[in-house]
Amino acid sequence: MKAVSKLTFEEAAAELDSVVAQMESGDLALEAALKAYERGQALAQHCQTLLTAAEKKVRKLQPDGAEDDGADEDADDA
Repeated sequence: MKAVSKLTFEEAAAELDSVVAQMESGDLALEAALKAYERGQALAQHCQTLLTAAEKKVRKLQPDGAEDDGADEDADDA
C-alpha cells in the first residue's frame, strides 16, 4: 500500500471510495474497520490538502480583483 502522501488526488479519491465501500459493507472485523477508518481519514485529509493547493494556484492565475463566482455563465441565456 502506497503512502498517502505519495498518492495523486485521483488515486487518493479512488482509494477513499474503496475504503468507504468496504466499511459500508459491514464485512470488516472491528480491528480492520478501525484501520480502514484511519486510512480513510488520512486519505480525506490528503485530498483536502491537494484541493486547497490547487485552489491557491488557480487564484494566483486569476487577474487581480477577478473572482469567478459563476454569475457570468448564465448571462447569455437572459
